[in-house]
Amino acid sequence: MRTLAKCLWLLAGWLAGLCAPAFATVQILSITPSLKSPQPIGTVVRWVVRATDSQAGTLTFQFNLAPPGGVLALVKDFNVGTLQSGAWTSQPFVWVPTSIEGVYQIQAVVKDFASGETASKTVQFQITPLVTGSTPVAVATANPLVALFSAPSCPAGSMMQVAFQPQSLKAPQTTTSSINCHPPATMTFEIAGMYPSTTYNMVAQTITGGIVTNGTPVTFTTGALPTDIPFPSYTVNVPAGPQTDTADWVILQNVLQFGGNVIYPEVATDLSGNIIWYYNTGQRMFLTRPLQNATMLTMQNGLSWNPASTGLQLLRQIDLAGNIVKETNLGVLSEQLVAMGAADAALCNTIPIPAPVGAACIDAFHHDAIQTLPNGDTAVLVAVEKIFPAGTQGDTTGLPVDIVGDMIVVLDTNWQVLWYFDTFLHDSGAPQLDITRPAVLGETCTAGQSADCPIISLVTPGISPLAKDWLHANSLYYWPQSGDIVWSSRNQDWIMKIDYNNGAGTGNVLWRMGPCGDFVFNNLNNDPWPWFSHQHEPGMENGGAGPLTLLDNGNTRYSKPGASTGCIQGAGGGDSRGMALTVDESNMTVTPVLSVNLEVRSFGDGSAQLLSNGNYSFLPSYVRLPGTHNIVSYPIEILPTPGTLSGTQVLNILAPQNYRIWRMPSLYAPPIT
Repeated sequence: MRTLAKCLWLLAGWLAGLCAPAFATVQILSITPSLKSPQPIGTVVRWVVRATDSQAGTLTFQFNLAPPGGVLALVKDFNVGTLQSGAWTSQPFVWVPTSIEGVYQIQAVVKDFASGETASKTVQFQITPLVTGSTPVAVATANPLVALFSAPSCPAGSMMQVAFQPQSLKAPQTTTSSINCHPPATMTFEIAGMYPSTTYNMVAQTITGGIVTNGTPVTFTTGALPTDIPFPSYTVNVPAGPQTDTADWVILQNVLQFGGNVIYPEVATDLSGNIIWYYNTGQRMFLTRPLQNATMLTMQNGLSWNPASTGLQLLRQIDLAGNIVKETNLGVLSEQLVAMGAADAALCNTIPIPAPVGAACIDAFHHDAIQTLPNGDTAVLVAVEKIFPAGTQGDTTGLPVDIVGDMIVVLDTNWQVLWYFDTFLHDSGAPQLDITRPAVLGETCTAGQSADCPIISLVTPGISPLAKDWLHANSLYYWPQSGDIVWSSRNQDWIMKIDYNNGAGTGNVLWRMGPCGDFVFNNLNNDPWPWFSHQHEPGMENGGAGPLTLLDNGNTRYSKPGASTGCIQGAGGGDSRGMALTVDESNMTVTPVLSVNLEVRSFGDGSAQLLSNGNYSFLPSYVRLPGTHNIVSYPIEILPTPGTLSGTQVLNILAPQNYRIWRMPSLYAPPIT
């Protein structure tokens, strides 16, 4: 019997060997944290993975994380490592647990995309609570304006939030988002939106059956603003008064500085320009949207799969302390898009130079990412370059022409590609886009141009030296009533609706709104140039019921004062305008609710928002400060004048150049756009 059992054991091992590879192509050597387990909540732990590959492909590294009792989910998608002495090392995964104590699972997946071989390894790491007794604690984070507040556990079925306010009562009381209790674990919150060098009272509030019970109050004193970071300054031209919306007292700002040496952090201020929050990376970036779960979407520079470029290669979700919640990159998105059949989605460093006619590639994320789609999906703009035959769009060089278009890429909650819209698949003419219709003002881009254009990669010898900036998409809006996506094309002077249909749509252009588009403008006040042009941030207010608000930059209007065509009549001129419009899709008409002169010319950037009291917030930006070379913006609030399309400024602040601003009652309650 022993002999038979041994033979069966040997036979089983031999059969298993037939099914296993002769050797592991990809092998993980180590997964190493910067600190040993256990560590308390809020500790910064940097993870580095080392691996080998018996083949010549580049190794990429992905990190997944499971909280105590949870399942693994993506936190950092496949990105390239570095090769040294025969081993590959990952880019660091910086992990800052700020929610719950317990045992976490950290999984590293290593993949050679050339061969398809993978390897994975999962390790455990224990996080301990900040609070050990019955009294809450508030501790500092790396950001002196953000605290971690931790309270003892609360009963199952209840919820907890934290209320905080300066002892001086300088600002209204702020309440964090509420979190479901998860006993026996403690409850931890990021507290943000506080003035520097200020003492705050903080109290945990347990909500049970609609009844709020306050816990033991604690105090916390914020730190000073760091002296090694250049913070912007503000001048209040029209101060907040009795008709200003002081409930939306927080101004979150996507600060931009193109062409200068000073790079400001992203900031939030009060209505007097006092800083109450900041996020500093030391480089230019886009803060695209604040989210309802006290996080934000950002586009940032960093290494991805194209070694020739680091510009806006990363899409990151961050929390209020600036910690990375989730990250993907252009390289892994390109891989997924190409696998789905997206012919224009190769990385630009894979295109032969000079690029042949028909070649296309994606360069960078740009301008906008939103997360208001069903199921928490994310839509993001990606720049696309494509080579067209000589003479396209009137090019006179005799060389093939580089035309810059766009993709809208929709990601699921694990940031994997679900759906995409490629403008070059819908360029055959009305009612779609028209590749023969150039940018209204003839905008072009060159390689290395830092402002106004995405990264340009295919303008090389043998290609016309000026790429045609055909569309210049600059914002996205998900329209919940129809399940479609509305996007703004600055250089076509059009807002367009795309057949998304909650992921089941064709991607066809359903309509084009603007001069020479598909709508008729009800010109109630006989405006000589009623339509918007080079607009920014159109979106439907009131949960999609309207009106449609936008910043009318007006570039075409004041660049062509004598224009007269079949759809544009008038003298032009004037300044940028803040607009609110009702949209009738049945009759294809647009009717103005507000069209107010903002008294400055905003050549780019900008935003618009309906406030909680019925006033409107507008941001004319990229404004040249008279008598200087400085570029500034003006957060402005407009009180509408009943019976007219105009209004009165009840707030005006001179600010640094911003791409967008958002008005809100706190960083925990951003507008849903």
